[in-house]
Amino acid sequence: MTVVTRHYVLAAGGTGGHLIPAFALAAELERRGHHVALITDERGAGIPGRPAALTSHVLPAGRIGGYNPLGWLRGVKAIGEGRRMALRLFESFEPSAVVGFGGYPALPALLAATSAKIPAIIHEQNAVLGRVNRLLAKRVDAIATSYRQVERLAEKHQVKVHLVGNPVRAEVLTLRDRPFPPFTEEGLLRILVTGGSQGARVLSEVVPDGLAMLQTALRLRLQVTQQCRAEDIDAVRSRYAGHDIPAELGTYFENMAERLADAHLFIGRAGASTIAELTAVGRPAILVPLPIATDDHQTANVREIVAAGGARSIRQEKFTGAELAKQIQAMAQHPETLANAAHAAWNCGYPNAASDLADLVESFGGAPLMDVIRLAGQASASGQEAVA
Repeated sequence: MTVVTRHYVLAAGGTGGHLIPAFALAAELERRGHHVALITDERGAGIPGRPAALTSHVLPAGRIGGYNPLGWLRGVKAIGEGRRMALRLFESFEPSAVVGFGGYPALPALLAATSAKIPAIIHEQNAVLGRVNRLLAKRVDAIATSYRQVERLAEKHQVKVHLVGNPVRAEVLTLRDRPFPPFTEEGLLRILVTGGSQGARVLSEVVPDGLAMLQTALRLRLQVTQQCRAEDIDAVRSRYAGHDIPAELGTYFENMAERLADAHLFIGRAGASTIAELTAVGRPAILVPLPIATDDHQTANVREIVAAGGARSIRQEKFTGAELAKQIQAMAQHPETLANAAHAAWNCGYPNAASDLADLVESFGGAPLMDVIRLAGQASASGQEAVA
């Protein structure tokens, strides 16, 4: 039996939100026997979690924005240089398709793909189509989305849309079938607090005091894990000590997936990867959308899980200790309330996102027969048989 092996290029910006789903897709495509390469920027090359077999190529990627004409010129020049470098890579790698995950570092590769007539696909992690994906929507062959409703997506492009969800890390997905951790009237209430890779100062300032405002019967059962900025951690530790609330603090936790699995309640931002992981595992949450997020996309991200009953959202200007305590008290007053919210969050998940996105990617590109012919030619040239 001949195994059809293709080449694919993934292009993703230098943040975890763009790269985590790219890594998940790369792992799935490699599992299916394909060869995958990654185009990113210098920052993206340092994001942890990249599959060992995934080769990275760092290309220039300028930003276009603001009111500085010189900045625009530098951005256009960098994009043009990145596009030329991507075209040279495509000549040797011969990708069947190029998949972009948003962010300016993905732009040169996608422009190169469309100019070279290589099938191009974009994946949008957020509930608002990002700027780069909006620029590319007209040019690409398919638009993969993570939400049923995506803002800033033109009606004329709906025919290209495929709802697949947002791929998550394998270690998170394996937790999906675990039951919600037991929570009783007398048991511990384990709360996980994070604000993204760098923590969030507003969470460090509000959460300890908010937890201290809970009714005594609930406050005495708290067990808190919180990710903080390095410059905030001593002050946060002092706040928890002053309130006599046990808390484990850190700037980074290696085993974040396991901590999420053990948590009864999550408090944090509403980034796309955060929502995807909460819904993959099925964990209730109190979410505070980042107010300066582009196009206010984090506010849009929470709508589906909030409407389903899996989370509550508090705008940052209303995120006070008193409001946080009120929402926690309402969610944790009865054990079944948290369990029901967890199930609602679980129902919003897309556990097959990586596989469904891989199916979409495989549907584009050369005919399988041409892949076999190319493999046979390569094997003959090297004195080896075709993959069997």
